[in-house]
Amino acid sequence: MTTTSPATRPATGPDSPAPDRRVGFGRLLLTEWIKIRSVRSTLWTLAIFVVVSVGLTTLLTWLTMRAFRAGQADARSAQIANDPVGFILGTGLGLGQLAICVLGALVITAEYSSGTIRATLLAVPRRLPVLIAKCVVFAALVFVVAEIVSFACFYIGAALVHSRFQVSLSQPGVTRAVIGSGLYLTVLGLFALAIGALIRHTAGAITTVIGLVLVVLPLTSLLPYSWGAHIHAYAPTIAGQLITQDKLQQSGQLLTPWQGFGVFCAWTALLLIVAAYLLRRRDA
Repeated sequence: MTTTSPATRPATGPDSPAPDRRVGFGRLLLTEWIKIRSVRSTLWTLAIFVVVSVGLTTLLTWLTMRAFRAGQADARSAQIANDPVGFILGTGLGLGQLAICVLGALVITAEYSSGTIRATLLAVPRRLPVLIAKCVVFAALVFVVAEIVSFACFYIGAALVHSRFQVSLSQPGVTRAVIGSGLYLTVLGLFALAIGALIRHTAGAITTVIGLVLVVLPLTSLLPYSWGAHIHAYAPTIAGQLITQDKLQQSGQLLTPWQGFGVFCAWTALLLIVAAYLLRRRDA
């Protein structure tokens, strides 16, 4: 005599495991957006970036023009006249970029320090889409804010130097330099994010990024011979900053603005590829 056992039904109680559902990329983007905007450090860091960039552009440009009127800065007149856009954008964005470096590192390292990265990777076992979604959301946010700040700095600076230096968006290369400032800051943020993903420690990542941007890469200009000039020209942020100049190619430069920006993008992409590989190999 044979007996027929009832069909096995999946458990549906409160303690039963959740059904296997694939998380779509759109939901990943939404999740990363919620995470990045709900962290206080994002708002504060972006606020510092705006205040420092716009504030220093206004203050330093005003002080320079005041010195011109008093006859105390005539030695800089030829330098500023040769690159007024670089003078305007460099005064505030040069320091404001440090806030973008900090934010890029924090976006990824904060999850490791708080342990939320484990929950994220449990929900999405395929780790590569998580990193891609984080990069897309972060880059979009930084690009919008950076472009707004870049144009604000330019218009404020152009109004302050108008009496002595004529500069407008209609001049050759100026619009590209202003838009390029936002592009440079966006890739710089991704550059910092990649380093943060490699180091996974907030203090270490921030120190490394700022050390590279302010100290190590600029010091490559001191290397001797022609190979030293090539190392300096192809250094990530050095090459990337060429996009913020209104000149197509200044004397002594090995790369054009777009070539330099391409080099910076290539360095950043390489770091992100290494970060993605290590994300899949290492434990959270």
